[in-house]
Amino acid sequence: MAAAGDDNDDACVARIASAITVFSDFPKPGISFHDVTGIFHKPEVFRDTIGLFVERYKDKGITLVAGIEARGFIFAPTIALELGAKFVPLRKPKKLPGEVISEEYALEYGTDRIEMHVGAVEPNDRAIIVDDLIATGGTLCAAVKLLEHAGAEVVECACVIELPEWKGREKLGKTQVFAVVTAN
Repeated sequence: MAAAGDDNDDACVARIASAITVFSDFPKPGISFHDVTGIFHKPEVFRDTIGLFVERYKDKGITLVAGIEARGFIFAPTIALELGAKFVPLRKPKKLPGEVISEEYALEYGTDRIEMHVGAVEPNDRAIIVDDLIATGGTLCAAVKLLEHAGAEVVECACVIELPEWKGREKLGKTQVFAVVTAN
């Protein structure tokens, strides 16, 4: 895996990349699963990961950090806390009580949805969307649409890993993507 960041952050990014394990043929043959849980086994690496995101967004007026279920939930609340922003969970269908709004997105075979609470976004919130990984960009694209429909300005999507061969950035169009690590 190669680093995708500033030269000053190379050692930090290298530690993060070394904590990511790739499992071939998981969850099915032909798929390589990039597992970020090794980051959480080393507190200093988890701190480095959060620190890179916080440093990037601390002066951008971020008021909302949205985390995509499930691994985006691990990173996003801590980033939000450090930035003094609110955290908004973006969940799979029927996981949030109360009134929700949703956005559908395409999967390889079929569709899925993500949801958030009505009222979680205020007009003119400046948001980042956090997930562990960007591959095809389908989930992030749905998250951008969901937040924008609710009135937020999506500043950027923030991921720990990017799998560039899946061309997820292209699907996101004008929305910028920041990835700490780019998989080869």
